[in-house]
Amino acid sequence: MDRRQHRRAGRTIAAAGILIGLGTGVTGCAGSGAAAEDVKGAGDPVAALHRAARALRDAGTSKAGTSMEMATGGTRVTIRGKGVYDYRRRLGRLTVMLPEDPTGASEHRPITELLAPGALYMKNRGAGVPADKWVRVETSTLSDGNLVTGGATDPYTAAEVLRGTREAVLVGRTVLAGTPVRHYRGTADLSRAARYAAPGDRAALAAAAKGFATASVPFDAYLDDQGRLRKLRQRFSFVNGRQKATVAVASTLLLYDFGIPVDVPLPAPADIYAGRIAEDGGAGGGA
Repeated sequence: MDRRQHRRAGRTIAAAGILIGLGTGVTGCAGSGAAAEDVKGAGDPVAALHRAARALRDAGTSKAGTSMEMATGGTRVTIRGKGVYDYRRRLGRLTVMLPEDPTGASEHRPITELLAPGALYMKNRGAGVPADKWVRVETSTLSDGNLVTGGATDPYTAAEVLRGTREAVLVGRTVLAGTPVRHYRGTADLSRAARYAAPGDRAALAAAAKGFATASVPFDAYLDDQGRLRKLRQRFSFVNGRQKATVAVASTLLLYDFGIPVDVPLPAPADIYAGRIAEDGGAGGGA
């Protein structure tokens, strides 16, 4: 893949004419075991998935890994990241690593993202933003509701998408990183998810329902015996506003180390960049 292909792949993430070619990737702490077909005692799969967001809130906090794979026009790129999340306060911090260039060197420094109700903050954004400043984006203004724009899907928002599950089946039981889990496969509807989501997510999910090429989101979800998400892979499809090409995006979350201490302070107003976001060659759109 040449440099221009990398840059074009980065631009596919730009949504609502604003930002980014980020994607956060997952550090891979998920192992796997042999799937068992015994589904006794599993209960209603749809009901279990509807409760997934509540189970995360009850868990309080966790570490998170993310991976976002994008494909368009024969170009495929994966962006990875890791961090922590507080599900009760709805605050998270991720370090996002952009793809390497063809020589093996990273084209960008790691980008720090702060996830908050209704907002995404980014540091080391590039594109003319001073290195010590944060960029703040209202997620409800993004045509994808920030499910893909930041290069990482907010873990709690991803769980909220499951509130829109219309049909699902229990594939079987397996093991992730030593934890027994149930593997569910199904399809969620973003419009339905927006209706039942927590107030902080409704506007973003409603925007995504309108902005994506389809409001249907196929997924594979892995829940532990407490109903907590351990792994979630969701597949989105949207139309790139510049090239009018359909972009396929697969977002994967790994959640682990529940209950760890998490502190995510948000930037002070004076530390937020108020200028125009210029397009940089490799990662973004203009503001």
